[in-house]
Amino acid sequence: MIHATDATFEKEVLKSKKPVVVDFYADWCGPCTMMAPAFDEASKDMNGKVTFVKVNVDENQEHAGELGVMSIPCIILFVKGKEADRNVGAMNKGTLKSWIEEHIK
Repeated sequence: MIHATDATFEKEVLKSKKPVVVDFYADWCGPCTMMAPAFDEASKDMNGKVTFVKVNVDENQEHAGELGVMSIPCIILFVKGKEADRNVGAMNKGTLKSWIEEHIK
């Protein structure tokens, strides 16, 4: 799993050859904290197929603002550098993996 910043977002997400799932989160966010283990486990299960990236919105506001992230956790799936879908709110690992697989077939 990669922790991206405003400075590395373009390289890690927008220029990635693989699909990228980005978790926009904050340390103080309860649902973000609840979802963190599911995101981590899904990243291990899907290693090689999809890149998993976390972006702390308190420390990195540029891309969150540009993408219109208003509520967190906000999970955005990028395919070929473009937003393919987004989901706001916590998901369990199974739901997260199914949601990703819908878009990368």
